[in-house]
Amino acid sequence: MRVIGLAGWSGAGKTTLLTRLIPELGRRGVCVSTLKHAHHAFDLDTPGKDSYAHRQAGAREVLISSERRWALMRELRGEPEAKLGELLGRLSPVDLVIIEGFKRDPHAKIEIYRMANGKPPLHPEDPSIVAVVSDRAFPEAGRPVVALDDIAAVADIVLAAAEPLAAVLARRHGQE
Repeated sequence: MRVIGLAGWSGAGKTTLLTRLIPELGRRGVCVSTLKHAHHAFDLDTPGKDSYAHRQAGAREVLISSERRWALMRELRGEPEAKLGELLGRLSPVDLVIIEGFKRDPHAKIEIYRMANGKPPLHPEDPSIVAVVSDRAFPEAGRPVVALDDIAAVADIVLAAAEPLAAVLARRHGQE
């Protein structure tokens, strides 16, 4: 398994890019999983459904299964947020894991930058950013810069820059 991240400020277009990138990688024969960080409480469950009631009643984990998919939800109930390395270790093996978010973590990342956000770019301060996907030029970037709509070029960079999972986990283990 190899790993790469997409990082950028909220509203930069990470999810939009990812939903265009996954089919391109699929056409190239790459099996992809994603790992998304959320900065707030979120629900995959719907109030009124049995699985929601199980979780609300205090179940630590709720596994929901059907003929089409299964999902496992775990309530932390006051425990610290899971670290990226732990989450990566829970995924089933695939060719490539794309991480959306975790922008401060040291894995290889591609910055998604949109001028309209009015936020500063991340890459000048983050050596783990291997490329920038943007609606503006960054001639001083010191790494590849490609247009937001050049999905084939983004896929090329993803495939070239993704790191082996073992290297990502070893680096994270040294920090924890």
